[in-house]
Amino acid sequence: MRSDKRLWQRCRRLVDDLDLPTPFDTARFIDMLARTRGRPIELVPVAARPHLPCGLLVTTDHADRILYPADTTPLHQQHIQLHEIAHLLCGHHETSPAASSAAQVLLPHLPASLVQRVLGRTVYTEPQEEEAELVASLVLNRAAQLDRADAAAPAPAAPEDVRLRSLFGSPERRNPGRTEARSNRGGPDARQNQERPDARRSPWRT
Repeated sequence: MRSDKRLWQRCRRLVDDLDLPTPFDTARFIDMLARTRGRPIELVPVAARPHLPCGLLVTTDHADRILYPADTTPLHQQHIQLHEIAHLLCGHHETSPAASSAAQVLLPHLPASLVQRVLGRTVYTEPQEEEAELVASLVLNRAAQLDRADAAAPAPAAPEDVRLRSLFGSPERRNPGRTEARSNRGGPDARQNQERPDARRSPWRT
């Protein structure tokens, strides 16, 4: 139980430090992460193959490639992409053993000499899989919170409105005593007439 709590806290700190786009978009998030890391991350759709992991992280000298099935739903693709990104964020690619057979099948044009590591669900240890799943889920949860907060925020004033206010000021600033003048219109005599029921009677009537 204590180890689960430490895992949750570690993953939560990791996700809280990430820059997430609003509204959230997986491809944009991965592009932002690549710029932060100073290393390209490429999303590569591939045809699904039996007996191969549905998602792979292929590490070369100059870039990281995330392979995901092209013939599945967008939601499933997003889950696979974030799961593999989570492995990168957690540093699992640095400690897992190398395996290149899957890359040769899915990326035949990529020379085997360039491949440093190929990581999939058959390579990661069970704790690493659990950590990656948790990080991916926390990314989506935080992204949803940011999207809701952004939707609830008031829209910024249009540039034309800002320009007009800077030139003429708001109505309240232009006429600060307008409301008070309306309430006092007619002066003290008018107020007295309002208080005397017979004040409005014609002097010619008896």
